[in-house]
Amino acid sequence: MHTKQHTIKKQVTVSGVGLHTGVPANMTFKPAKPNHGIKFKRIDLEGEPVVDADVDNVVDLSRGTTIEQSGARVNTVEHTLAALVGLQIDNVLIEIDGPEPPIMDGSSIKFVESLKEAGLEEQGVMRNFFEIPESVFYKEEDRQVELAALPLNDYRVTVMVDYNSPVLGSQHASLNHISQFPEEIASSRTFCFLHELEMLRKNNLIKGGNFNNAIVVVDKVVSEEELSELATLFNLPKVEVKAEGILNNIELRYNNEPARHKLLDLIGDLALAGRPIKGQILAARPGHAANVAFAKKIKKMMQKNTKTDAVPEYDPKMPAVLDINQIGQVLPHAYPFRLVDKIFQLDENAVTGIKNVTINEPFFQGHFPGNPVMPGVLQIEAMAQTGGILLLNTVDNPEEYWTYFVGIDNCRFKKMVVPGDTLILKCELLAPVRRGIAKMKGQGYVAGKLVCEASMSACLVKKDI
Repeated sequence: MHTKQHTIKKQVTVSGVGLHTGVPANMTFKPAKPNHGIKFKRIDLEGEPVVDADVDNVVDLSRGTTIEQSGARVNTVEHTLAALVGLQIDNVLIEIDGPEPPIMDGSSIKFVESLKEAGLEEQGVMRNFFEIPESVFYKEEDRQVELAALPLNDYRVTVMVDYNSPVLGSQHASLNHISQFPEEIASSRTFCFLHELEMLRKNNLIKGGNFNNAIVVVDKVVSEEELSELATLFNLPKVEVKAEGILNNIELRYNNEPARHKLLDLIGDLALAGRPIKGQILAARPGHAANVAFAKKIKKMMQKNTKTDAVPEYDPKMPAVLDINQIGQVLPHAYPFRLVDKIFQLDENAVTGIKNVTINEPFFQGHFPGNPVMPGVLQIEAMAQTGGILLLNTVDNPEEYWTYFVGIDNCRFKKMVVPGDTLILKCELLAPVRRGIAKMKGQGYVAGKLVCEASMSACLVKKDI
């Protein structure tokens, strides 16, 4: 799985009609900044309102997942979201000039192909994974629906469906690694049963549905008269039933294509929880209503763990955004006053780095003999240097500036820092940088515990070159 956030390199547009509304729409994926998330913008409406891909915005689940915000709706978002999750794209703005994404061929593959054509771009910010901390379950006894999320340091999904149908029977589908999505899941098309068509039409749904973008399963004997009526309904010269029970001689792409599509829908709906998930997802007979209810349950768990999640996690295997040599090119500090070893997260508003504290630090000779403790003032200096990198990241030519530490407030030391500790340093802007002045909140952590914190001010000064 990608460890850093990704967007796309350039914008790309797909066009077509919506499955349920039948309204033509152009949908353009645009690159977005780190931590932007996935957002839709209805550019056909006054004020071009934005709709966040958030489970709290779900307003309708009639054969698809519909979200609404600021009076603007976007219907049937699950196939679009599944493509983004499957490609591990975190940040994108989706401009759409209609009420519903194009259905294309009824799967996510056209979105995947277009996004691949745009190209993926790695961003200098770690992905904000939510690791399922304990088993969580959702059940609907009357419909025998069950969903579970189990702790796992990966993302795997298994779906079982049973339609009590002689054509489909019981089917399973699995995604063992997210990288398999484009090849194994993305091209699985939406489907419905023949007996559902009339009901869907009567309920003003599938206005854009046809035999090119949906699999129609025939699980009963159909007369020639009924087939003739279907041909008229869908404006086709002829409608036939294949021996396998699929309408109009459509070839299945996989023997278990319906189960794979249910897995695709589940991935898209769970994207509405708002963060990439690490866990084992198991689902029996899932549907949009159950998927969204489960996503809400997972989001509540995320919110419950927000305070814990605020502690930055450092894995030594993480690639550096700036290594020690690159830091030396940004900051002017040199031995024995270079107090940042690595930056592993950096965006426009925050930075996180580390200082590996060793007994070889020269200050331990006198602070204190026989009881080495890192001076608090140097902890703050390490934090300030980390914040300096954040401040220099706001200008195009950082080598032309000095950064000066000009103020400190609310400084607290919570715990001693000693040789052998890895001091994680996090700085966040409290307000936009104005006239070269930045105010930041800085925190230092060791082993997940806060050891120091302060509010700091720093300024950029142009070098006299």
